[in-house]
Amino acid sequence: MSLQKTLPLDPLSETRDRLEEAGRICRSVLDKTPDDLTYLHLMGIIECKLNRFAQARTWFRKSLALNPDSPEILCSYALCLITGKDFEGAIPLLARAVRIKPDFTLALQHLGDSYKENGNLAEAYRIYERLLALKPDDRQILYDLALIAKELGNLPAALAYSKRAVDREPSNPFCINNLGIICYMLGDYGKALACYRLALELHPDYPEALSNLSILLNEMGAFEQALALSRRALELRPPYPEALNNLALSLMGAGRLKEAIEALRSAAKIKETDPETQYNLSVALLAAEEFEEGWRLFEARWKTGPLKDSHRKYPRPLWRGEPAKDRILFIHPEQGLGDTIQFCRYATVAASLGLRVVMQVQPPLVRLLQSLDGVEVTDCREPAEFDFHCPMMSLPLAMQTGLKTIPERRPYLTADELEIVEWRERIAPLSTAKPRVGLVWAGSARLHSPSLGLTDRRRSIAPEMLAPLVTDNKDIHFFSLQKDGLKAPQALGLIDLMDECIDFADTAALIANLDLVITVDTAVAHLAGALGAPVWVMNRFDSCWRWQRQRETTPWYPSMRLFHQPKAGDWESVIARIASELSTRYPLTTNQRDGSQSGH
Repeated sequence: MSLQKTLPLDPLSETRDRLEEAGRICRSVLDKTPDDLTYLHLMGIIECKLNRFAQARTWFRKSLALNPDSPEILCSYALCLITGKDFEGAIPLLARAVRIKPDFTLALQHLGDSYKENGNLAEAYRIYERLLALKPDDRQILYDLALIAKELGNLPAALAYSKRAVDREPSNPFCINNLGIICYMLGDYGKALACYRLALELHPDYPEALSNLSILLNEMGAFEQALALSRRALELRPPYPEALNNLALSLMGAGRLKEAIEALRSAAKIKETDPETQYNLSVALLAAEEFEEGWRLFEARWKTGPLKDSHRKYPRPLWRGEPAKDRILFIHPEQGLGDTIQFCRYATVAASLGLRVVMQVQPPLVRLLQSLDGVEVTDCREPAEFDFHCPMMSLPLAMQTGLKTIPERRPYLTADELEIVEWRERIAPLSTAKPRVGLVWAGSARLHSPSLGLTDRRRSIAPEMLAPLVTDNKDIHFFSLQKDGLKAPQALGLIDLMDECIDFADTAALIANLDLVITVDTAVAHLAGALGAPVWVMNRFDSCWRWQRQRETTPWYPSMRLFHQPKAGDWESVIARIASELSTRYPLTTNQRDGSQSGH
């Protein structure tokens, strides 16, 4: 019997009353011919459509008992299970259907969807690839493949599928927005920007594209533009916690901390346990010097961003500041070199509580940090046994750090005395009557992370921009302290000995022979501050939370002075001001410059 010729109606497009009527007709047929496969199958479809899943399953099982190799019945039964969110039960039915009928596109589509919903992205990807071979021009399949490839971390494949989807539908704003996301993740910011803008030309009231564009503009330093886009996204979709987060980031970038905190608290009410909101709120609170709540929420960093997959989990308890005489505390690094330099001070405090402290640090810092009092410093090796552990940037929470209780305001790192002397002898031919100033103009490019890469672009400058500072102060010996990245042009005339600096201990000994360090926000800023050397930081407008923009000093390093951009991207005025300060108000005397530990 042909299904299409004998059905009393199309069960997928009928009202409930019509479905009930169809069910009565089917039952009357089955009363006379109980093994009629067509009507058994149809009864299952009707009951499923009426959300009577238990009854539907009964009819499908009866159908399969009569014809266990029917791909259509297997697929219908699976769809009934999918409607009830039983993806695990649907998968074997659909897999069997496509084994019997390999070109059964409906079953392949639902099999891929079921794997995806069940969290098996690799299998979903494999099935969608099979489906694409059968339907090469299907935009939805290309879209799904791009999304899954992105989730699997295969960004080149995601890009290829996204481009194909856009080629199929060049006026589809959703495909174009998705292509923009992939381009952003690959660091192709120009292409991402173009995609988001095109998506919004095609669909001006597209909240996701507005939000994505605001994220990118934030990271490019265009905070006011980003702010307007986030507000528009919120108007279109209230509440929209992601847009509230973006709004808060724009406000933070613009220096409007109080408003940013309010926006993030509003987002937190909508998604109370959202780690991204908690993390962003923690950064805003720390920037506002509200340390107690800030440190507590800062723990959300382990659930979002690049740290999500690097959180170390040990069977030993996390240390929360308790004294424990002779017990072993293992402190491990988590982020950049500057973070380790800033927070290693807490290891000495922990040792003063009676703990035996073993601290793992990045290899370039091992020799330098061995100058910490009472701390065993190692590189990549973990201790065989320990009683407690603590990530480096969780130490302020463990110590309940407030603004007035930041430990070790005095210099807590020192350069090796013999190495200081060696460097003094190396630069002895230079006139001691002239000040010696070290310069750093760029941080790590951070190519592994688009967001951090854009941050580095905002904090770093081209070495050529330092020309006014150097030419206006010709009676100063300027040293390059830039280890990686672009070299300064020869026309600047910098003394560059950094090839002889193998690690931070070498750089520390060189800094001990200088009068001043001028740097952008890099690890060298932390190094000079920890050594107690005078250091001037050229700070970007959207300052890191630790360099509070409301003042030019920082409680973290008493020897540090901050020169903030007056507006985003304005390095010229910062450099002009520093050049003027060097010319007219240089803080050290000639006698101080002749000392063997200038700045200590």
